[in-house]
Amino acid sequence: MKRNISILIIISALFFYSCKTNTQKKENKNIITKRIQYDVNIKSPDVDFDWWVQNIEGQDRENFVKKIINAAYKGKIKAYDACFNTPLSVDQVRAIENYSDTVTLQRSYSPYEEYDTIIGHQINLNQITRIRFLEEWYFEENKYEVKKKVLGIAPMIKKYNEEGVFRGYMPLFWIYFDKDYPAKYKVN
Repeated sequence: MKRNISILIIISALFFYSCKTNTQKKENKNIITKRIQYDVNIKSPDVDFDWWVQNIEGQDRENFVKKIINAAYKGKIKAYDACFNTPLSVDQVRAIENYSDTVTLQRSYSPYEEYDTIIGHQINLNQITRIRFLEEWYFEENKYEVKKKVLGIAPMIKKYNEEGVFRGYMPLFWIYFDKDYPAKYKVN
């Protein structure tokens, strides 16, 4: 009987200690922001920097991008529309690779009327030079550490106008790693 009581006391102490440890961990984890979004170059836009600044080495970058794109193409991970944050089918994800722009041009002869034309584009994996991150940041007071949790990523390509002038970066789609996205928060 004494042995059973001793075992019960040990188990109770272990249970009490483990609950206290979990509570302490939660108290020391202060959320800085539940969501923050920013872009990271994965291929350096500036050749004056050292090769590793704003750059993932060629082979590693290509493998990373290929894994993301292939997983989305095969439906292994769910992709979401970059503008409306709606789920995309595998066919819709594949269609992103071949996108089109409608541009208005002006005829070079009289009466110089304007007309619309569709310009087709095909995306190469090496054109994905930037990743947009969606993250949660928190501060662990007991360790004085800032930690990040990646909630989602969006591969991005450069966009140009009809004259070849750089307009900015275009996200292809979002992939979320957190079960609360995108249902809990609207992302754009």
